[in-house]
Amino acid sequence: MRSQSSPDKQNNPQRTWLDAWYGGSRWTLWLLPLNWLFVLLAGLRRFMILRYQQKTLPTPVIVVGNISVGGTGKTPLIIALVRWLKQNGYTPGVISRGYGGKAPVYPYLLRPDSTASEAGDEPLAIFQQTNVSVVVGADRIASGKLLEDQGCDILLSDDGLQHYRLGRDIEIAVVDGLRGLGNGWRLPVGPLREPATRLKTVDWVVVNSPSENFELKSLDRASFFYVPMSIRPVELIELQTGKAIAPSTLPKRVNAVAGIGNPQRFCNTLQDMGFDPALHSFPDHHSFASEDLVFPNSLPVIMTEKDAVKCRDFAQANWFYLSVCAELPESFWSAFSQKLERVIGHKKSRSLLK
Repeated sequence: MRSQSSPDKQNNPQRTWLDAWYGGSRWTLWLLPLNWLFVLLAGLRRFMILRYQQKTLPTPVIVVGNISVGGTGKTPLIIALVRWLKQNGYTPGVISRGYGGKAPVYPYLLRPDSTASEAGDEPLAIFQQTNVSVVVGADRIASGKLLEDQGCDILLSDDGLQHYRLGRDIEIAVVDGLRGLGNGWRLPVGPLREPATRLKTVDWVVVNSPSENFELKSLDRASFFYVPMSIRPVELIELQTGKAIAPSTLPKRVNAVAGIGNPQRFCNTLQDMGFDPALHSFPDHHSFASEDLVFPNSLPVIMTEKDAVKCRDFAQANWFYLSVCAELPESFWSAFSQKLERVIGHKKSRSLLK
């Protein structure tokens, strides 16, 4: 099976850095002086925020994030958490930065007619798949308060692990099971926003599609709460009509479009489904235009659901997206339920004492 990247996308700066951090290149070691400066400033910033600026909301806050740059699979996990919460009687809401979008006002509460250019691709995908309140904005405290006004009793903060100004009750870090933590260095020498030891302090480390011998550099697996997560393809959806189609109705050779942090993962999924994809990778959160998807063949185009929300307005008849879902072991859901009940009980006790 073959995969190939579009030649005009291979030289984008984002991909150059990710390939260096996760591919074993050593030229980034020349940036060690900047690394030391980053570590110093990041540590000072964290101390100042935790000491003087962090605010805790009355509603329980669950942060889902990562310590590395590049996609890890946060969005499918957030959707799985939202669906579990709804099934168990909660009214969850989602806070997001809304990267790639420019809303008319912040904090911005998504509506049925919201677009990716306003809200960002990931928040819109979460909103469309879960039908819960989603708010985007740089001020996560203001976003959380707006969700509380909407009647939400659980708040999920998307990619908020380093946004310490918003207090949190549960932390979940997501790690890519294929790429791990890359070369293990902090920015800009490596992809880490925080040291690997940060994973010891979160409630769970969810590893997306880990291999059998998965391990994290400098960390003993016993030193953190490890949870494997698998991403299962659900169905192929035609962009123009919204109808599900059987994969067997398409030819094996297809164009695979992915504007995500790890495009190869999407390509691997299509291969597992029996396709022979020609991978056309774009920068994460790429703002697609119709000319981006003009290829020298008439093969069907299959893209991620996150990318599809930005391409519906100019979709062609042979364009499809793959919907996926995250699957986690029952032991995680049991532990998550128990932890959440303790958090809610603690919040109620504190409110009674005030």
